[in-house]
Amino acid sequence: MTTKSPNKPALQPDLIDEVTQHCLLTRTRSISRVVTSIYDQALRSYDVNSSQFSMLVLIAKMNGGSRAEIGRANHLERSTSTRNLQLLLDQGWIEELESTYGRSRPIVLSDAGRRLLVTAMPAWRAAQQTAKRLLGKEGAAALLSIANRLLAD
Repeated sequence: MTTKSPNKPALQPDLIDEVTQHCLLTRTRSISRVVTSIYDQALRSYDVNSSQFSMLVLIAKMNGGSRAEIGRANHLERSTSTRNLQLLLDQGWIEELESTYGRSRPIVLSDAGRRLLVTAMPAWRAAQQTAKRLLGKEGAAALLSIANRLLAD
């Protein structure tokens, strides 16, 4: 059955099925939302969400990256990266240091940010185990393999 309105093209059910069942974008976004909710729920009692936690870990790894470098490493558009970094600054979890040269100002974890990562780590580990159980051993391994290949430093 097709849905047809005057002056509008008909949508074929097989087109809808093709996208909802086989589209890599649609399916990975759905998986992402499910997995994200696992981590968000685990981290909720620390007043941090999974996106913020991941960004804090990235900042710790970079140990002094600029706003632009952090945005690129996190595969975020500039405005999204700026907004997310501002939330972390407002929470006191990161600090933007004075530049020793040039215009870029290094961003590092504050003492509060380091404490947050240390105290929230058991919750992150529990979420990691839950996500691995949900994905299965092969699914988790495949996901990590793909991510490591696509997102290689």
